[in-house]
Amino acid sequence: MSITSWLASPPPDAAVEIAPARVSAAAMMTRGDRPTIQAYAAEALPAGAVAASLTTQNVVDRAAVAAGVRTVLSRLGTRPRRVALIIPDLAAKVSVIRFDHVPARHDDLDQLVRWQVRKAAPFPIEDACVTYTPGARGADGSGDFVVALARHDVVRGYEEACADAGVYAGLVDLATFSVVNLALASARTDGGDWLVVHMRPEYTSIAIVRAGDLIFFRNRPDDDDETLADVVHQTVMYYQDRLAGRGFARVLLGGSGRAAGAVAHARQSLEERLGTAVEAIDPTGAAIVPDRLTATPDLMDVLAPLTGMLLRTRAEGVRT
Repeated sequence: MSITSWLASPPPDAAVEIAPARVSAAAMMTRGDRPTIQAYAAEALPAGAVAASLTTQNVVDRAAVAAGVRTVLSRLGTRPRRVALIIPDLAAKVSVIRFDHVPARHDDLDQLVRWQVRKAAPFPIEDACVTYTPGARGADGSGDFVVALARHDVVRGYEEACADAGVYAGLVDLATFSVVNLALASARTDGGDWLVVHMRPEYTSIAIVRAGDLIFFRNRPDDDDETLADVVHQTVMYYQDRLAGRGFARVLLGGSGRAAGAVAHARQSLEERLGTAVEAIDPTGAAIVPDRLTATPDLMDVLAPLTGMLLRTRAEGVRT
């Protein structure tokens, strides 16, 4: 589930998230056999410095964003040179596509994926960075792929802000993908399907995970007329009708909303609609958070995608 390509080797020194309202960063170490958040930092950005969008340049004030990246990295107590970068979901279009027959050759598969997403791309496919991750496979040889489509210049804008801060961003992924990776890395190994709802002031993303594979993804911008309740209702209907869904073993919610109390209101709405308890997206289920850090909802919002990204890169040995 990444925007840029990667190869196996030592993990990056830190993870950085560039969001419209802030820049944040975290570094990870191992304590015994448990991954541990070594340090984290967050810095507010000037209003308008980042405008997350699929079709227009996102990094509006590159100097301000670079300064924010430089500031948070300086607070980690290390000197990172290679980072994994997290960007807003709104910067990419995500699709889960299925092929009845999956080509054996990588080049053939690559062409097939690009041809499939070309039809729905809001800009020329030649201007796009297209990456895909294998998902669920059928016994009949069919296969799902999670495809992320973003404009080259949009991704490059985030990477260049990091370069201006003196670090190389060799891996770029979306915020909610990183949150899903956090959920998958948590200590719980319940079977069944999971619903993950990740809120940000600018958008809400909904993902469904089955047996470790992402089978559904939808992003709703905050200025959309549809309410979260509407989107959840439509998601559940699709899940039951098209994905043979039989109910969620886990429902996870986290992030932050534009208005105070937005996450609490969303939790109540989800529990009423789904008839099940909603869990908080909690990094402490997958990594140790030092005692000096008070586990407030705001801190969990900052740490969730950063922790998910760091755990993923450690598990996969990503070269940045």
